Amino acid sequence: MSAFSRKASIAEFLVSERDRLVRYVRRLIDDNADRDGEDIVQDVALNLLSRTDVLEPIESLSAYVYQSLRHRVIDYLRSRRYFIPFDESDEEEGNGSAAYMLQEGDLNFEKEVTRAEFRRKVLKAIDDLPEDQKAVVIETEMNGRTFRELSAEWEIPLGTLLARKSRAIAKVRESLKEFKD
Repeated sequence: MSAFSRKASIAEFLVSERDRLVRYVRRLIDDNADRDGEDIVQDVALNLLSRTDVLEPIESLSAYVYQSLRHRVIDYLRSRRYFIPFDESDEEEGNGSAAYMLQEGDLNFEKEVTRAEFRRKVLKAIDDLPEDQKAVVIETEMNGRTFRELSAEWEIPLGTLLARKSRAIAKVRESLKEFKD
């Protein structure tokens, strides 16, 4: 079978199964947004059709496509983080959020000292949290894990993890009141 006829058969499969593939993706991302499902299917289709190794036969095209969609959905869900803002911005006073203050790259000595003190205070506040709250904050904020991953791994409901993080952030904010001024 030539590379052209392989691409044609892949294209035929994708056209005939398009609706089913989109429904599969939408079910995986637990979202009714047509755009996201369509985008993921189109991305996988484009990658499949532009493969450099088209001479290598695909044993089961259907299984290959569904597995590719599953992997793409996992990537999509990882990029879509669920988070609670670390600190709100005081736009009227010209102050940025705590996260902005941690990342700001100004070379002003006074700001650097304040930033270092702020970091130390944040880490101390996190360290003083109860273990269950500290674990959620560390895993979501420092290790980049999602609440869904933690919920599945720790066998704790998603709402419980969200509540723990919310309480933890409130305690950290309370300990950082001196920096508000």
